[in-house]
Amino acid sequence: MTHSVLIKNAKIVNEGQIVDADVRILDDKIERIESELAAMPGDQVVDAESCYLLPGMIDDQVHFREPGLTHKGNIASESRAAVAGGITSFMEMPNVNPATTSIEALEKKYDIASGHSIANYAFYLGATEDNLEQIKRLDPKNHCGVKVFMGASTGDLLVEQPEALEGIFRESPVLIVTHCESGPVMAKKLDAIRQAGKEPTILDHPVIRDTEACYVSSSYAVGLAEKYQSQLHVLHITTEKELSLFEAGPIEKKHITAEACVHHLWFCDEDYPQLGNFIKCNPSIKTRKDRDALIQALHTNQIDIIATDHAPHTLEEKQQDYNLAPAGLPLVQHALLSLFDHFKEQRLTLEQIVEKTAHNPAKRYGVEGRGFIREGYFADLVLVDTNQPFLATHENSLYHCSWTPFDNHQFSSSIKSTWVNGWQVFDGQQVIDKPLSSRRLTFNR
Repeated sequence: MTHSVLIKNAKIVNEGQIVDADVRILDDKIERIESELAAMPGDQVVDAESCYLLPGMIDDQVHFREPGLTHKGNIASESRAAVAGGITSFMEMPNVNPATTSIEALEKKYDIASGHSIANYAFYLGATEDNLEQIKRLDPKNHCGVKVFMGASTGDLLVEQPEALEGIFRESPVLIVTHCESGPVMAKKLDAIRQAGKEPTILDHPVIRDTEACYVSSSYAVGLAEKYQSQLHVLHITTEKELSLFEAGPIEKKHITAEACVHHLWFCDEDYPQLGNFIKCNPSIKTRKDRDALIQALHTNQIDIIATDHAPHTLEEKQQDYNLAPAGLPLVQHALLSLFDHFKEQRLTLEQIVEKTAHNPAKRYGVEGRGFIREGYFADLVLVDTNQPFLATHENSLYHCSWTPFDNHQFSSSIKSTWVNGWQVFDGQQVIDKPLSSRRLTFNR
C-alpha cells in the first residue's frame, strides 16, 4: 500500500551539517529533501518544529537472547525497546542457546526476526575453534560479520588457540568483530584476590577485568589483523591504554576500527558502590580517566563507532551475589538519549553523534541504503525533541527484563518519533507494532 509522509520544519543532522529542511517519504524511501515542500493529497504531515531529525541509529552490537534465553529478552521485545530509543537497525550476537555457530543456525535467527522484529536486523556467526569452514561460507552481501570471543565467553564460543585464530584472521570473507579480554590475565587477578583471603565483590570487577586484561587481548587481535590485512572491528574499548592501538582519521581509510559503548561513556568505577551488579558488564566499567579518554577518542576518531552492547538479564539474576550475577545491561531504549545528554553537556556535538551511530556503522559494514538522510535512501529516521525531558524508570522501560540502569535519571531530551523503512513505529508514547516494516540488512561489499 502506497503511503507518504511529509516531515516539516526539521533541523536535519546529516553528513556534518545541521540544516532546516522538509523531508518527504514515499513508501519506504526518502523521496525529496528541500527547504520548503508543499503537502500533497494523502500526505501524513508531521510538524518537526524545534526538533532534530537524524538517521536512525545502527547498533552493531546487541544481545536479544533468542533462541534459548527468552526469559531475559527476545527479538520482538528488545526491538520494540530499540525503536522507542531511535535505533532502527541492529546486529545481534551469537551467544544464545544453542550458540549461532553454523550457517543453518544463523538463517534460523533471520527467520525469527522476519516475523517478529520491529527494527531492521542482521546476525553474526559465532566463531569457535573448529568452525572455520562455516566462517568461509559467509556471504559478504548478506551476513554482517563473524564474532570472535578472544578470552572471555560463554559455552563453546571462546577462541584461544593461536592456530584457530590465525585461520579466522586469514580466511574470513567478512568483517571480524572481537571481544578482547585475556582469560589468563583475568584468572591471575582473580587468584590474587583469593590468595589474599577474600572472595571478590563488585568492587573487584574492574580489578579482575583490568587494563592489562583488555590490552593483552586487543593488541593480539590488532597484531593478527595487521599480519593478514584482515578487516577487524574491536568492540567495546574501555581503557585509555588501548587507544594507542588505533589510528586517528576517517573510517574509510582503515581496515582496523574501534568502538565504544554508551555505558562506558556514562558510568565509571565510582558508580559501583551505588549500582552494584546493575552495571556489572564485560569488559568492565573502568575509571573516570578511562571514560574521559574514550570521549576524547571520539573527537580524534580513534574511536569510530558508538554502540550499546545491550545485554538484558532478569532482576532476579542481577540481584544474586557478585560471583553468580551475570554481566550485561539493557540499553537500547536509552542509548541515544544518553548521547544527547553528552551533547547538552558539550562533550559531543550532534554531528559527531550522528557520525558515530549512523554514518560510520553504515560505512564500516557497507550497509546498503541506510545510515544517511539522502534522497533514494531507506527512510530510517528518528526525531528528537531537545526541549522535552524524559524520566527513565524501571516501570516505563520496554525491555522484557523490566529494569534499566538509568532508573530515575531525567534525560534532557526525548524521542518524539521513529520511522523504519518509511513507517512510523514509535510516536513518542508507544510502539506501533503494525505494519511490520523491518527488513534484513544487506551489505554493499
